[in-house]
This record gives sequence, structure tokens and C-alpha cells, in this order.
Amino acid sequence: CVLLPYEDRAGVCLSSQVGCAAGCVFCATGAMGFTRNLTPGEMVAQALVAEDRLVTQSSSATTRLSHVVFMGMGEPLWNLENVIQAVYLLNEEMKIGMRGITVSTVGIPPAMRTLAEEKLQITLAVSLHAGTEEVRRQLVPVARKYPMESVFAAADRYFDLTGRRVTYEYVLLGGVNDTKEEATALAAWLRGRPAHVNLIPWNPARSISEFKAPHREAVARFRNVLESVQIPVTQRFERGRGIDAACGQLAIGKRRR
Repeated sequence: CVLLPYEDRAGVCLSSQVGCAAGCVFCATGAMGFTRNLTPGEMVAQALVAEDRLVTQSSSATTRLSHVVFMGMGEPLWNLENVIQAVYLLNEEMKIGMRGITVSTVGIPPAMRTLAEEKLQITLAVSLHAGTEEVRRQLVPVARKYPMESVFAAADRYFDLTGRRVTYEYVLLGGVNDTKEEATALAAWLRGRPAHVNLIPWNPARSISEFKAPHREAVARFRNVLESVQIPVTQRFERGRGIDAACGQLAIGKRRR
């Protein structure tokens, strides 16, 4: 897990599995493969450890977690039953508000619909990473089974049942998916949908050498295309890169016996 302290609040990025079977080609976690699911207790324990660290070492003004994101190792929706139990525990036992909890997925429509039926007031974040089917299939192997149309349909269902706007995560890879064409295609998908886009410039991973971070100008151009049609956009503030704890960098370097 990764503790995210700020001056006035604190969050934690939790793992739901050891490793990941999704195999997104730019992600260090996917490169290490899948070992097992985590239990609800193991997920909540990460939050407890993070909160304890807040008390003892953080410079944050708060000593309580206010936000939890299931964006660490693993695909949360492939461990959905345990993740839902962990969400309830975080809310009921640690008093973290449902609206302060985010569950991320690479886009598994059947599980997205199951989560929607829970009618939780949590945020669903969909890791899209492309505006066209061709590019998405190159980056996200799951896209070969679940086309974008089915992912968006499941996201729309989530909004219909919960009233919660869906966030779309987009890792920008220099010269791959940061083009104006991809931005225009993404804008066409999202126009008119209750959506928010979170742009994440790629963080280098030790096990992956074929990608590069986007140029600042490319990020600005991509963002401008979306904002020109009134799609809300934020850019992920880089944190943890120096200790291999940034988005897409989490991986086990050496196993302990």
C-alpha cells in the first residue's frame, strides 16, 4: 500500500491482490504476474498500518485517513466479494465515508454491473488508457474480450443505479496514446456522459523499457481536446516515483522466504 499524506487530509492506495493477472503492458504489477487474492482483513490492515504511520511519522495535519483508493496491486473486481467486504469494514469500523472510497478496474463489465447492484456511494474508476479499440487492445489485454462499448455500457449502468459519476483513468504513454487522434476519439465516447478524466503521465518501471513519459506539450494538447467539449479533466500529481510507489510501479522486487 502507499500512504498519501497531504497538509489537510490523508489517503491510502490499497492493494486487493498480490500481483495482477490483467497484464497491462505498461504496468510493473502486471509484469510480475498474479499470486493470490487478498482477504478483507488484509486489505483493511493496509489502511490500519497507513493510519498508524500517520500518527507516528507523517507531517500531515491530520492523523486519520479520509480517503481510500483500491488502485494498488491487482484488479479489484476479480476479487469483488472480498473488496466489498473491505469497503464495508473501512466505512463501519474505520469511519471512512463511502464517498471517500474509490474502486478502480481495468474494465470488467459483468463485475462492474454486480458492483452497481450494491448501490454503494463509492467512486468507480475505469482504467481506459485509449480512445480507440485498436490502441486499447494493444495496451490492455482484457480489451480483447471486453470492447469499449460494453465497458461504457456497464459504467452507464453504475451511474444509473448509484448516481455517482464515473472516473476514467488514462495513463499517457509518449507517442503511443497521447495523440490528438486518441484524445478526439476519447472525447467522442465521453461527450454527454457524466464522466471525469484523470490523466496520468507514465511512470517508468524497472521491468519495462519500451515506453516513455509524454512530453508536457502532448499532455496539454490532450487535455485541451477534452476540455474543449466540456469534459472535466484533472492531471495526477506525481508522488512516490522516487521509491517505486507511483501509479504503475508497484511490484515485488525480491521474494522473501
